[in-house]
Amino acid sequence: MMDLKLEKGSPASYSDRLEKEQRCYRLLDSLKIEYWRCDHADANADTMEACQEIDGILGALICKNLFLCNRQHTQFYLLMMPGDKPFKTKELSAQLGCARLSFAGPDEMEKHLDITPGSVSILGLMNDKEKCVQLLVDEDVLAGDYVGCHPCINTSSLKIGAKYLFGPVLQAMEHDLIPVHLVGTE
Repeated sequence: MMDLKLEKGSPASYSDRLEKEQRCYRLLDSLKIEYWRCDHADANADTMEACQEIDGILGALICKNLFLCNRQHTQFYLLMMPGDKPFKTKELSAQLGCARLSFAGPDEMEKHLDITPGSVSILGLMNDKEKCVQLLVDEDVLAGDYVGCHPCINTSSLKIGAKYLFGPVLQAMEHDLIPVHLVGTE
């Protein structure tokens, strides 16, 4: 069991934080968005299983964030869905009118979002200056009060009000979202 605590806002010092993490805090602070942070550097939250204890501390829906692309690697998608819902590519492909979706590679993830595998987050859209990535959000995520996400690195997790994350934060990152309905069954 980890010794985790929830703290309001950004860390007191950025000295041990990566620049991409610092950018997340600066963005949220500049928008005067209320958020909470749970640092867990000793136990990276790079799998849904590792996130369960952090989920309890945050009291927010921890999303499964998947970085996807079409077969030609010309269209990229960031999918946010509840962590406990199974992902079926066929189901999402049908909604998007895409022949086949697959997981995009780590190089593409880093190129477009400045994020490495295990750290995928909606906040990475702030690094998508060319607007190459389309945000897809499952209706269950949109219906929640709070969302848990990483500040572009999986050593911390944030709790942000859904209305702020999908409102002013998303607007500041100059991205829109497409709501999707995922059942998670055949």
